[in-house]
Amino acid sequence: MAAPLSDTSLSPLKTIAVVGLGTMGTGITEVLARAGREVVGIDISEAAAAQCVAALEHSTAHAVERGRLTERERADALARVRTCTDLTAAADADLVVEVAPESYETKQQIFRELDGIVRPGAILATGTNALSVTRLAADSAHPERVIGLHFFNPAQAMRLVEIVSSVLTAPQAVQAVTDLALELGKEPVAVGDRPGFVADGLLFGYLNQAAAMYEGRYASREDIDAAMRLGCGLPMGPLALLDLIGVDTARTVLEAMYAESRDRLHAPAPILKQLSEAGLTGRKAGRGFYTYEAPGSGTVVRDALTPPSGDVLGPGRPVRSVGVAGSGTMASGIAEVFAKAGYEVVLAARSAEKARAARARIGKSLSRSVDKGRLTAEDAARTLDLITATGSLDDFTDVDLAVEAVAEDLAVKQQLFAALDKVCKPGAILATTTSSLPVVVCARATSRPHEVIGMHFFNPAPAMKLVEVVRTVLTADDVHATVREVCVRIRKHAVDCGDRAGFIVNALLFPYLNNAVKMVQEHYASLDDIDAAMKLGGGYPMGPFELLDVVGLDVSLAIERVLHREFRDPGLAPAPLLEHLVAAGCLGRKTGRGFREHARR
Repeated sequence: MAAPLSDTSLSPLKTIAVVGLGTMGTGITEVLARAGREVVGIDISEAAAAQCVAALEHSTAHAVERGRLTERERADALARVRTCTDLTAAADADLVVEVAPESYETKQQIFRELDGIVRPGAILATGTNALSVTRLAADSAHPERVIGLHFFNPAQAMRLVEIVSSVLTAPQAVQAVTDLALELGKEPVAVGDRPGFVADGLLFGYLNQAAAMYEGRYASREDIDAAMRLGCGLPMGPLALLDLIGVDTARTVLEAMYAESRDRLHAPAPILKQLSEAGLTGRKAGRGFYTYEAPGSGTVVRDALTPPSGDVLGPGRPVRSVGVAGSGTMASGIAEVFAKAGYEVVLAARSAEKARAARARIGKSLSRSVDKGRLTAEDAARTLDLITATGSLDDFTDVDLAVEAVAEDLAVKQQLFAALDKVCKPGAILATTTSSLPVVVCARATSRPHEVIGMHFFNPAPAMKLVEVVRTVLTADDVHATVREVCVRIRKHAVDCGDRAGFIVNALLFPYLNNAVKMVQEHYASLDDIDAAMKLGGGYPMGPFELLDVVGLDVSLAIERVLHREFRDPGLAPAPLLEHLVAAGCLGRKTGRGFREHARR
């Protein structure tokens, strides 16, 4: 191994060269300049260099307008940036950050040239998110000074920076770059060298599955994206995000991940290759999964695949009263949602006492809404008056829609649907709120399978805007149309999907959670680093381990087993660590311990 870096590498990184002035390089340049660093922006294209300067002027002017910079600070930042088209301009740099296209050949050529240009104490950083830092370092004359420095787009806003060490990287280089990240106001996460690192390693598998889901015509692009935004609180749907990242870039990252993991979940969906080779690479091309106003624009415009406006589903059935079977949190929340929309609601539990307790829970929820100014006291009282609590399904005789929200146990649901079939009047629609079980099996427990449908609400039902409407191969058109109309009336966003395990949200969410568990199981990264990476680098409202502890490890394991059983993909097999924690009774917040310790409620 080469000798370690000299002590000069411990001096502050004051002058920094950025090689590659595309969107990411320009963003990194702005971050560095605003933090007081002298920046040399280098790109072989004079047009790219000029565009970088124009983008910096525009971005910093916008920052002044929003009160985030003064005019003097803006002028000083811009004065600290100079651009050129020759790598020799990096000669005096303390750090060189390479953000060239994701190609070994391109990056290796840059590093070989830099070896003959930069001073001995300089650090060479690659911004790759897909290629091996070790391989790039090994091809350098001084591998000990090569490190990965992975910013996220837009670099000005995203706080996460992944610092990637190879087995060759000198500790001084790691420390110097970590200190720089902290001085830039970023949150550095130290990770080992493998394709995708932490954030992209989890993110791109999820994006790939979403692309495959769309390619298989399971759901529309609009419904897939809406489901993940509204069901998981994500800032952007997966297909829109692929267009933002670049379909070709995503394909490159996935190819690198698959080459190492051989996990079918990382094998790029064929549609990514088709779009890439057709030049439909996303926003930068003006067209990818969506069509945009112009190349580089983020404004989506209608195209041949855009769903028609207005109601084209045909006539539905009248719904005045709704029955909700169950007494838990979900049943109470669903009953509250229907009553708020003006429906007469019959809330049936296994006993009158449980039903009254569920109605009382709704009353408390409505009172909280009044306290927060979201509801008037009169509206809260009127809503509660619309709910009748009962201990018998016999009171469902006149409901137009019966919604079951009982335990996620197929035998229990089948028994309930058989009972609803006998009690409910002809023409009444029967709906299940299952999140993972086959709707058609519930339907076959009745004499009216054409009138059975899935209505998967999300918890807490009063707050979450999404409902997955699940048609079986037997569901009648007017039943589907009716439920879609009901969703509009209760102010929920309905997405259509077929009757298969996980529907949209859970089929995309739980493999991502499972892969996060595998990262910890393999000692690749810590719980805290993974949670921080997904919140800061992906804009997720919760990290995967925070979410697993909230959902419940037993619930999560059950869903992952259902997905694995249905799709038979080895990559979907539940992580052994998750199974071990469930076997030990560590189920998350509800037991006081899951992946983390929690105060018992």
